[in-house]
Formats: sequence, C-alpha cells, structure tokens
Amino acid sequence: MAEDKNIYSEITPELEKLSNLCRNSDYIEPELYTKFAVKRGLRDLNGKGVLTGLTHVSDIVATKEVNGESVPADGQLFYRGYNVEDLIKGCVSDDHFGYEEVTYLLLFGNLPNSEELENFNKSLYFYRSLPTSFVRDIIMKAPSRDMMNTLSRSVLTLYSYDDNPDDTSLPNVLRQCMSLISLFPLLAIYGYQAYNHYHEGNSLFIHPPRTDLSTAEHILYLLRPDSQYTKLEARLLDICLILHMEHGGGNNSTFTTHLLSSSMTDTYSVMAAAIGSLKGPRHGGANIKVMRMFDDMEKNLKNWEDEDEICDYLEKLLNGEAFDKAGLIYGVGHAVYSKSDPRARVFKKFVEQMAHEKGFDKEYALYDKVSRLAPLVIAKRRKMYKGVSVNVDFYSGFVYKMLGLPMELYTPLFAMARIVGWSAHRIEELANNGKIIRPAYKSVGPHLHYKALDERM
Repeated sequence: MAEDKNIYSEITPELEKLSNLCRNSDYIEPELYTKFAVKRGLRDLNGKGVLTGLTHVSDIVATKEVNGESVPADGQLFYRGYNVEDLIKGCVSDDHFGYEEVTYLLLFGNLPNSEELENFNKSLYFYRSLPTSFVRDIIMKAPSRDMMNTLSRSVLTLYSYDDNPDDTSLPNVLRQCMSLISLFPLLAIYGYQAYNHYHEGNSLFIHPPRTDLSTAEHILYLLRPDSQYTKLEARLLDICLILHMEHGGGNNSTFTTHLLSSSMTDTYSVMAAAIGSLKGPRHGGANIKVMRMFDDMEKNLKNWEDEDEICDYLEKLLNGEAFDKAGLIYGVGHAVYSKSDPRARVFKKFVEQMAHEKGFDKEYALYDKVSRLAPLVIAKRRKMYKGVSVNVDFYSGFVYKMLGLPMELYTPLFAMARIVGWSAHRIEELANNGKIIRPAYKSVGPHLHYKALDERM
C-alpha cells in the first residue's frame, strides 16, 4: 500500500501537466455558444428546455397564459394526467400506501381497481428475491463507500443472472423493470449494511426480504436493526417515494434512460447509466447539500428566531462567504418551477406533522423561515426572469434525518423511487421504436496538417 502511494506521488506532477494540456486544448470561448445559437445544457437563455421528445408519462406545468403571454404560476405535476397532489390525497384519505398504486399508473397508464392492484402487488413482491449467494458473493465483497456505486455495480451484475438479458421485447423489458423496482431497496440497503459493518465497524444486519409489506414499510424493515417503525414514518416515506418517482422526460437521468434505450441496449446497462446520472450533486445528490448547509447554518446562527440574522446568513451564502463558498442557497430554485414546486408544497404539511411527533419543532421552524426568506433575499440580489421558491430537495433530507436514515442512503432512496419513472420511459421509448438519439455538436477547432514525429517541437 505504501509502495502504491509512492507511485501515485511520482505520477501526480505528470498528471497535472497533462490535465493542463486537456484544459487548454478543450477550452471553448463562451461567446461561440451565442454565435452559433447553441443551447447550453439544452436550455435557452430564458431557462426553457429545448424540446427533444414527446411523452405520455408525466407533465410539469409551471406557467399559465395571461393575455396571450406565458407568465409564472404555481407549479403542478401530473402523472399520466393525474395531479400528483390528488393521488397523494387519495392514498391518505383511503388509508393505504400509494407507491405500488402509482407504479401501476406510471407503467400501464391507468389507475388500477382493487383486484388489479392486488394482483400487481403480488407480482411486484414476487421479485423481492436476489439470486442465491448474491449478497455474499457480490454485495459483501469489496463493499463501496458510495451506495450509488454499489447499486450500479449490483444492477450490472444482475445481467449475468438473467437468462434473457438482451431481449428488448416489451414483455421481457417489463419483467426486468418490475424485478429491478422490487430489488432496488434490497441492493441499496444491503450495500449500506455491508459498508456500515466493514468500513465503520458496526454490527451487520441483513434482514431477509418479506412479501407482506408495502415498499415504504419494507425499506424501514430492512434498514433498522429492530425492523420497527410507526405508521406515520412509513406513510411519510411512502409519500416521499411517490413525489420522487417521476418528473418528466427531460431531467438528466430520465433523458439518459431515453438516450440509452434508443440504442436498443439492455435494461441493466440503461438503469446503471441512469443511476450514474442521478448520483451527481446537481441532480439526486442535492438534498445532501441542503442538509449540510443547514448543519452549518444551525452552528453559526446565534438566534434561530431572528429573521434579520437568518437573512444575513443567506446573504453570506450568496456572496460565497458561508458554507461551501459556492454562492448558492441549496434547495431554493428550480430549472422548471417558478412560483412553487408542487412536490415541496405537498410535502410541507406532512413534514410539519412528523417534526411535531419527533420533537423537531425548532428545526422545522427554521426551515419554514428560510423557505420564506430565501426567495426574497435572492430576488433582491439577482434579476429573476421567473419566480423562485424552495424545491422538494429542501425538505427531503430533513425528512430522512427525522426518520433516522443514514446520509449514505439519501440519494439511493431517490433512485428507489425514480426507477419507476425510468422504467416507464424506457418502455415508452421502446414501444415507439424511435430512432437512435443523436444530437449534433459543431466543431470549432481548426483543421491541421500532419507532422512527422521528428518534426514536432
């Protein structure tokens, strides 16, 4: 190991030199993007996404027409035409867990009746079984410190256990997707337990899967040493999963799903790529940034009730003088939503209820103040072409904290939900048998004459 470190220290200067060559040769003048009308990030100057596809799966509404003009409006999110707020209200009022019901809706396009839902649940829970010795041979060996990498590696390995992995017919892909939807909690949580044991020195808990629990209940059962949870805890986690299941075809990981599916590659490769996309701190890892920002805020505020002091801290965040010096208030603002994120709006009342039950009233009061003050501070400092509000990531990390979930699983929990949306979009891409997605890139470098090796300086 010491020898490896010496080798690394020897090659580091050379790597730095080569990376400078990369940086210099790859630099593109920012004005060229404007000159050639390139939509950086596939978004125009007003932040509106470039249209790259059509979908039935979901719809995001963030504006309304007033006198022929599009103006910011409170956000709405629709799954297969149903407002997600209505879906959650229905689950709560009927007193049943909704993850499975909404999974059925996203995959098949309609809400199930009682018999259809019961049969679907039996089919979904049937797949809660990993191949023999998979936990020992794959998950327990070389456990990663990053659970998203563990999840991706496990998904790719499942390809080898599938008798028909490359068949892209819809029945086979549906089988694969339903299996992965059921297995994601097992893969991620078992991966965490292995990490927690081998890297952190804690006791190892591997609870066998059960087929009599909802997905939210199953996650808490698998994760906690005593497998105990309250109904409110499972209810809030169920709502969290529903709110994260799907968010249009244009988000980074779902677009990745469409992109790879268009090449007709296998389901395991597609889902592993989507996991890699979601892992990024600009996407699925955002709630961790929110949590760390609030940890820093709580340490530095003398009086959590003083709104002037809170605003001063928020100003320091924007000035790059607090937390990670990035000049951002994490959890505030969204690429699509303007006046409000419907997921945050739905979440908030359940978060307040959980905070009261768990004794986090003081922390919730701080979150509530920041949710109200941060948009005002941002609007005062920056020209806004649309409104700004807190997004779902603002609350989700706080919820996971109250549930006692380890931070290592925050992003995998996002993946446990979003695998449903990825599956729906993969099936939609294959069902339409579209062309391979191949966006255009314009070369802005010169054409050069070749020089023999001994002629180069």
